[in-house]
Amino acid sequence: MPSTESLALGRLYQGWLDTLAAHPDWPISEVRKLFEHWGDVTGEPGGVDYHEVDAGGVPALWAVAHGAPTDRAIQAAHGGGYVVGSRYSHRKLYGHIARAVGARVLIIDYRRAPEHPHPAPVEDAVTSYQWLLAQGFRPEHLALTGDSAGGALAITTLLLLRDRGLPLPAASVPISPWTDLAITGATVTTHEARDHFVKRHVIETMSATFLGEHGDRRDPLASPLYADLRGLPPLYVQTGGDETLLDDSERLVAAARAAGVEVKYDVYPEQQHVFHFLAGAAPEADQAVRDLADWLRPRLGLGEREALTAKAA
Repeated sequence: MPSTESLALGRLYQGWLDTLAAHPDWPISEVRKLFEHWGDVTGEPGGVDYHEVDAGGVPALWAVAHGAPTDRAIQAAHGGGYVVGSRYSHRKLYGHIARAVGARVLIIDYRRAPEHPHPAPVEDAVTSYQWLLAQGFRPEHLALTGDSAGGALAITTLLLLRDRGLPLPAASVPISPWTDLAITGATVTTHEARDHFVKRHVIETMSATFLGEHGDRRDPLASPLYADLRGLPPLYVQTGGDETLLDDSERLVAAARAAGVEVKYDVYPEQQHVFHFLAGAAPEADQAVRDLADWLRPRLGLGEREALTAKAA
């Protein structure tokens, strides 16, 4: 059974659906204001400082764990269907990850649709990653992460870096990734009643907004499920068991393993889409963040001492 605390995210999601249904003609600016409350259910991590930065022309927010080394970094891409969400809505979520890993996290504000459709987000993610390299970060001391659409960016950024001959980071952690904009996964239907937000009509609208009316929903840089995944660094995919996008993770993991990519994959039973937002508030989210940190620290060359110092700060 899910914890009582974890039910808060489902209530938030249902409230969003009710609000959007009551305001079908809202402009995108009003919809975005609604989603800025995503982090309302997240506990304040503490022991983390935040400051704004221009990452090569991409607005971003550093979340820096107290005691974190200066030469390790994680680039994070927020979710929101490439349409909503921001570095601010996701500040506390990635602050928890920064603290657990004992590192600094660069939360990027890539350009969003409909003003900036595909491939603007992945281009911005590559630009900010190149900025990190220019700041002196070594690729083996960098990692990517992201949730939902940002989880896809945690993969498509690797693809574009690889295809441009740029050095790849040490690892990537896609969280509840949206990997199939063609929306062919069986769980989109079978988990419809369980998932309190990611309904077919929601992702159909976001897909069309992001790609345009005639966009290719199987473009590998939009839908990494259809990509050649060979040569990618290790991946750790985390997802909730009640998600309509569960098959997006299942099929991506199978494709990555078939391509020879090292993959760790965890499904957290009876959890909602990006349940990690309940970090600091629900045990399932806290466990997932700990699991992520335990997997990622050694891949960034971080030992227990650094992580424990950050936790104790």
